Amino acid sequence: MDETVASEKIEFTPIGYFKSTQVHPYEAGRQPDSHHAIGTIELEGGQNFEQALTGLEGCKKIWVIFSFHRNDHWNPMVLPPRGRNTKIGVFATRSPYRPNSIGMSCVDVVRIDKLKIEVSGADILDGSPILDIKPYVAYADSFPEVEPEWLKEAEKHTVLFSEATEKALVFLENHGVDNLRAFLQHQLEFEPTNSKKKRVKALSDGELIIAYRTWRAVFTIVAGTVSVLRIESGYNASDMANPEDTYADKNIHRSFLKQDF
Repeated sequence: MDETVASEKIEFTPIGYFKSTQVHPYEAGRQPDSHHAIGTIELEGGQNFEQALTGLEGCKKIWVIFSFHRNDHWNPMVLPPRGRNTKIGVFATRSPYRPNSIGMSCVDVVRIDKLKIEVSGADILDGSPILDIKPYVAYADSFPEVEPEWLKEAEKHTVLFSEATEKALVFLENHGVDNLRAFLQHQLEFEPTNSKKKRVKALSDGELIIAYRTWRAVFTIVAGTVSVLRIESGYNASDMANPEDTYADKNIHRSFLKQDF
């Protein structure tokens, strides 16, 4: 192997950055889908990108090439997000922990306003540098029923929210907790009881509980259906009495605990 070529560095300059309420890795989900928050690609000015966007309004879907800017290392072997509990090579997965931290997502174009492209279904974190944009072309990009062998092992569950859960989610969304609904959908749709891949544990009477930051969701599983019964605060009385507020959200919890869901 030519060592000169192998050690060659290639530099990229971001064309813009992604803006979203999805700040933490567990909020972004595993792949693009309809449960993700709306996000915006904000392109840099002074680069003639206005012309480069000509015609993009006619594209319903686009590929976004971006950098996993939160990652500072890579892993040759990783645990797939679903389908198996043994590690496989990173090149056989979509894991963000890659030798070159480059990601790609196929997202829906909502609208374009000058240098801002509003998109939906993006599994991209806030602040991610955008490297390139390409149109999705069905005849070249779509191969139905073709997927990795390990993915075929995953059983998909239906996720349902009880009336109490729905009321609690609406309340929290109105108070700035934007991504809990999508988090539950992503985490519980596949392998909802897998404690190796998510913060979940069993309670009594067949109930289970999963953690999202300082919030908890209690659920059951019956015949392939996950029923989210209720949302709970992750703080106990002692926590609430402590003036320290690491996540700056105890006031929301106090208001939440006063509600009758």
